Amino acid sequence: MFHLRRWHPRFLAYQVLSRSPMRLLLLVSLASPPLAAQFKSTVPLVVSPVTVADERGHFVDDLTERDLVLYDNNVPQSVHLDYAIHPISLVVAIEANNASIAVLEKLGRSGSLFTDLLAGDRGETALVTFTSRVSIAQDFTADSAELNHTMRSLRAQGDGAAVLDAIDRSLRLLAARPAGRRRVILAIAESRDRSSEIKIAELMRRPELQNTAVYWLTYSTLLEPFTNKRKTRWDRMTDEQKQDPGRYHSSRIPLPEEEEPLPMAPGSLLNVFTELAHKSKVDAAALLTRTTGGRTFRFVKQGGLESAIQAVGAEVHRQYIVSFQPKPDAAGVFHSIRVEVKGRSDLTVRARSGYWSVQ
Repeated sequence: MFHLRRWHPRFLAYQVLSRSPMRLLLLVSLASPPLAAQFKSTVPLVVSPVTVADERGHFVDDLTERDLVLYDNNVPQSVHLDYAIHPISLVVAIEANNASIAVLEKLGRSGSLFTDLLAGDRGETALVTFTSRVSIAQDFTADSAELNHTMRSLRAQGDGAAVLDAIDRSLRLLAARPAGRRRVILAIAESRDRSSEIKIAELMRRPELQNTAVYWLTYSTLLEPFTNKRKTRWDRMTDEQKQDPGRYHSSRIPLPEEEEPLPMAPGSLLNVFTELAHKSKVDAAALLTRTTGGRTFRFVKQGGLESAIQAVGAEVHRQYIVSFQPKPDAAGVFHSIRVEVKGRSDLTVRARSGYWSVQ
């Protein structure tokens, strides 16, 4: 049997930077046994967000169990509808190499968007950064000021992009969170891997991926450096560096040499050919988001980045969440998932495209 959790449609009455409640959610108690009583098997549940939109792209709310039909390998399954609030555990995975300097500058004060808008009430956000290696920059927190401080302190280094390793670490962080929390990963990175140890086939078979939705905000590493005005040494200095007594100057006023623009490394033909070769690799963003029921957004400028984060936040809180106990199968067998609204071919339905069976 499927267990479908529904998020209330009035999430959009939010204020992006407000700590006030941003969703009006309806709690409905149904006379049905708890989830643990329904499913005794140790096989992990498969969880899929289901987004339903009309021809204009508007979310469709208030569908019932009679409206939805879900297929596992083309076999229809019975659906159980339940209304519940499940707080979100969000991991934001940010590429922090030299090609992403302009992105890090755009993200400097986005902590409130992640904690208040995306994670929402009773939600929590952790921050993972990566180049050739993956680091936990911020453990789970609901404090937007704390997250903003961490994000303003991020500094680019190196040229690696261990994209898959970062997703793997994010999955492990989420796996350690208490049961009953909804798990979401938001990657802000190029769409293809450069230097991970884990391979895509191994990552796609992680059992933790079966109850996690992956969203991706991606950009061009060739174009992004040209979207910000040139920065100075002062712009890149941390608050601690500005307050260093050795400067013998005000922490609010830069020295003349600190106002000089930093050199910008122009793209070269070698960079272009390197990027073209990189394009031949697997598009990890498309594969992971499609498989888990998330979405990929592209951005260039600050406004596009913020709009993409808002779009993810709006969608996450307007979805039907379907979970089910898969039937026993040999490990590593792919099952396709498809969801339809009965008699409504005019509606667009997006869900997890499938899952790999595990033992």
